[in-house]
Amino acid sequence: MRDDKKQQRRRQIEAAAYDLLVQYGYDGTSMLAVAKAAKASNETMYRWYGDKNGLFESMVRANAAEVRDALQALIEDGLPPLEILRRLAPVLLDMLLGEKAIALNRAAAADASGDLGRVIAACGRDEVLPLIKEVLVAAIQQGALRPPAQGEIGSLLMHLLVGDQQMRRAIGVLPAPSAAEITRQADQAVSQLIQLCRPTAAPAP
Repeated sequence: MRDDKKQQRRRQIEAAAYDLLVQYGYDGTSMLAVAKAAKASNETMYRWYGDKNGLFESMVRANAAEVRDALQALIEDGLPPLEILRRLAPVLLDMLLGEKAIALNRAAAADASGDLGRVIAACGRDEVLPLIKEVLVAAIQQGALRPPAQGEIGSLLMHLLVGDQQMRRAIGVLPAPSAAEITRQADQAVSQLIQLCRPTAAPAP
């Protein structure tokens, strides 16, 4: 199967898995059920994903890929670290509050085994956050920011950007934000970070 056809097929399979995840949760979503819903063979499912954890790992990685790809493109463009943060923040927030991330987090909260939560941590946050921290460290090294008085700057950014919104989305008390709201919140979070971590006597960016 050609690579483009294979990627299209994988997207179809993973879309079917999301639909089942919303309906039946992680425990109730089996490889066989996904195969039937996607009209795929068991052989294909196990050859491509290995097992259910492998399937959901692929889904988490694909969901986080937009942030990784956007960050890589901004770095390759040679933009200053603070400009990278400003442009990346709405992409990151949109991913974290999007339907796919919320479906995964709702299912993880109901998964007594903790398997899905571990997959989300390992293939989502633990891969994306270190890349963002590199940008923040570069901003500090260039004198655009200073380390916060308390805590770690990457965690501070995530607190300012997301806060408890992902949890509130997951329990159904917060609607999905509009594109305009995403942009406004992301700009506000980065501005707050700059204000809190502004070097002494540095001019406003």
